[in-house]
Amino acid sequence: MLPYSDTISLIKLAQEGDEEAKQKLIEENSPLVKSVIKRFKGKGIEYDDLYQLGCVGFLKAIKNFKTEYNVKFSTYAVPMVIGEIKRFMRDDGEIKVSRAIKSLNLKISKFIESFVKEHMRKPTTKEIAAEFQIDESEVVFTMDSSKMPISMYTTLDDDSSHSQFLIDRFMQAGENDDSVIDNISLKEALSSLDERDKKIVLLRFFRDKTQSEIASVLNISQVQVSRLECKIIEKMREKLKENI
Repeated sequence: MLPYSDTISLIKLAQEGDEEAKQKLIEENSPLVKSVIKRFKGKGIEYDDLYQLGCVGFLKAIKNFKTEYNVKFSTYAVPMVIGEIKRFMRDDGEIKVSRAIKSLNLKISKFIESFVKEHMRKPTTKEIAAEFQIDESEVVFTMDSSKMPISMYTTLDDDSSHSQFLIDRFMQAGENDDSVIDNISLKEALSSLDERDKKIVLLRFFRDKTQSEIASVLNISQVQVSRLECKIIEKMREKLKENI
């Protein structure tokens, strides 16, 4: 692995158009990209396509990274890689759902309808997962697959020529807890969150923790973390829009 100072030097060269520097950065950070894309396995995208998308996101991270952000490059690059894949999964605001996921979504809908008729209530996520022998997280993903996803790559304004992503505002805040709280706009946005939600923000987007890891820390389920994350980001988005 390259010394961090060498990485920064390569980034500066790449930003000036040095293709060899870009290639060197991709080669050195290939394990990072591969690690990130693992979370999208089984979501209807081939592994090779995931890797290519990850590399596109990584190149965007190289292009946009600034040392003034006061975060490590890898910390900045990870959400950019994730965002590129999620961006691919959308088509004018709708997720591009694979045939397998569409099929499962239909089966789940029919099961819910049948379950309600028999039990006079909706089945829990756990019951649906047991019926189809899949993880609860997959149930949530499948059922939400036709909805507009809320992500850190949600734009804060409607001007496409000057759009700023939510992740950009987080990255500009710095990577330690104090700098997050001290940032004026983020402080206002964070003030609308309770202590648990603030902790999720810090763990998820500044400590690069997985939803499962956060679930373990907070003693709740991964599904709950996923749902909380979506609600938190929407709250942050609305608050930060007020400061644009």
